Amino acid sequence: MLIAAKCKLCKPRINRNEAQIKTFLKILLTVLLVTAGVLHFIKADFFLKIVPPYLPFHWEIVAVSGVCEIALGLLLQVPRFSRFAAGGIIALLIAIFPANIYVYQHQDLVPASPLVHFLRLPLQGVFILWAYWYTKQDAKTLGLISLRN
Repeated sequence: MLIAAKCKLCKPRINRNEAQIKTFLKILLTVLLVTAGVLHFIKADFFLKIVPPYLPFHWEIVAVSGVCEIALGLLLQVPRFSRFAAGGIIALLIAIFPANIYVYQHQDLVPASPLVHFLRLPLQGVFILWAYWYTKQDAKTLGLISLRN
């Protein structure tokens, strides 16, 4: 088993372009998360109105989710914590999904077309898959390849 892991033919292959795209998208995800997190405090009224009324502590939910978005977005860029952050982002996106459903059910809260409200729901799944991509150690992280070639 150990011998197979050292075999050049057995190493996972990743080309330079794929690695660059993955890195760019990781930075983009960080920017989106940090921006959204900061907006929780700048535009708190918007986020407060989309918290479903059956949930208690609206301000606390908005503040904690904003802090989590900022922290997890930043941690995504720290190699040691990147996989942990990606898992946290997935959990956060699942936790805030009821707000997306609530907005879809009460479209008067956010001015947009019904199609936009509907598309927000599966878009959450796209973000979850995007974050999931960073829960896996890639060949570069494992030190199995060099991108300098």
